[in-house]
Amino acid sequence: MKYVQEFRAPDLARALAAQIAAEARPGRDYRLMEFCGGHTHAIFRYGVKDLLPANVRMIHGPGCPVCVLPITRLDMAIALARRPEVILCSYGDMLRVPGSRRQSLLKARAEGADIRMVASTMDAIRLAEENPRREVVFFAIGFETTTPPTAVALKTAEARGLTNFSVFCNHVLTPAAITNILEAPEIRQMEAVEIDGFLGPAHVSVVIGSQPYEHFAEEFAKPVVIAGFEPIDVMQSILMLVRQINEGRAEVENQYTRAVTPAGNAAAKALVAEVFELRRSLEWRGLGRVPYSALRLRDRFARFDAERRFDMIPGRAVENKACDCPKILRGAAIPTDCKLFGKQCTPQTPLGSCMVSDEGACAAYYKYGRRRAAPNPMETAE
Repeated sequence: MKYVQEFRAPDLARALAAQIAAEARPGRDYRLMEFCGGHTHAIFRYGVKDLLPANVRMIHGPGCPVCVLPITRLDMAIALARRPEVILCSYGDMLRVPGSRRQSLLKARAEGADIRMVASTMDAIRLAEENPRREVVFFAIGFETTTPPTAVALKTAEARGLTNFSVFCNHVLTPAAITNILEAPEIRQMEAVEIDGFLGPAHVSVVIGSQPYEHFAEEFAKPVVIAGFEPIDVMQSILMLVRQINEGRAEVENQYTRAVTPAGNAAAKALVAEVFELRRSLEWRGLGRVPYSALRLRDRFARFDAERRFDMIPGRAVENKACDCPKILRGAAIPTDCKLFGKQCTPQTPLGSCMVSDEGACAAYYKYGRRRAAPNPMETAE
């Protein structure tokens, strides 16, 4: 299979593993955060973790959009879906995420709410056209990768004059989350682990480019390598980070050159800028309130804003205090630290968002057999 098997070649993986082991200096730790949940799943699916020396430690980050959505926002979506005039459209991952008191969109649907799983934003547009007497709301989540399709849907709704379509916007921004992890005092108080470098997200960077990460290299002296999702991509990127750390460099390097450019996708960025503006702050699960970390609809599109149309007001969320998902999202714990993991909390009976999402760290540990306790990065933090 051209251009896929090449990035999964065992001989090349072993050679890269040997090179990492040779260049990782004894006596120091290399604490590397893979921001994106897609990298976490690649690391465990292909056994990358088993090929690394013990002092090269991978730390799971908050790059899972389903996982970082706070319960407050999910509760708002569930309440909206229960309105008889509403058809709520959502991507599949969100249906099983637990909200307050173990409610979920899936349970709300079982109780009569009209909730539809869609594969694209245009599916929601089609539903609005087919159901002119109903209010069709698209539950928009995701990082910069999924934001342009939401913008396309809003522009389409405007062009077609749809009056029964709106968006509950929960799009969030990668650079703001990384900044928060590195500098926010409240995160340090919540036992966040020390980080030496980042594997930058691949698909996000296709849209925004590599330039936005230069701030972290310059301001915080943290190297960033934009990494693809195949195992060879990940291992080559780890080697690039080890070399930067050894040489005392803090630069942005792009391993994923076949898809990412410094400037990113100009057309997609222009479309997003036309439709959305920055929110002053938004709560993230695990990170708290993060300033300028999310998007909202511009006034031009106010009539398509579900929060304004339905006067949606956040309620008081009820967190499951036994769930360690917030700590896992900021790198302060691993899934096997959680007392619920693999017991009360499984993919069939998830108690936290990290077990539900295809990008969640708990789902990766469970799916690929990481049931035993592993070293906690907190134990080696200086």
